[in-house]
Amino acid sequence: MAEEQKKTIHSSFWANVFSSSTESDELVQSLKAIALFKALTEKDLRHMMEVIHNRNYISGEYIFYQGDPGIGLYILIEGEVTISRESDEGDKITLAVIKKGDFFGELALVDNDKRSASAIASTDVKLSVIFKSDLDEYIEKYPKKGIKILQGIAEITALRLRILNEDYFYLRKEQTKGE
Repeated sequence: MAEEQKKTIHSSFWANVFSSSTESDELVQSLKAIALFKALTEKDLRHMMEVIHNRNYISGEYIFYQGDPGIGLYILIEGEVTISRESDEGDKITLAVIKKGDFFGELALVDNDKRSASAIASTDVKLSVIFKSDLDEYIEKYPKKGIKILQGIAEITALRLRILNEDYFYLRKEQTKGE
């Protein structure tokens, strides 16, 4: 019972507002490994720390729901997150499983659209979040660094689109074989 209470408190609103900061060096190393930030220097990444917020979620907790406003990019520091989408008929389909060092929600940094899927903590999770409003302010303050980040977002988006095109091609190819 005490363990369950501890988890509930850990996941409360106040725990996320006042969560202890992620070790700076560990986060800089995580950022270095992410393609979005590959063109930034270590000094640039340390400046990024000004706009990064840390959040904790317990297993089974929703990080965001399908249809929520897209407000930021999430970087997974610890744990595992499942990205899933629900169809109009109520079928829930897993689109991806995100692991330590991966990121998700990057399109929220580009557009103001709603989330196309839900993100659920599969285990206890520690995330770092860059909110769109904070990134916009960062880009205004450091335009050259901001351009590098936006180029990184464009590259990742293009790569993911190419992969999606390949998957679609092979799906259609298999479908036409069966006809």
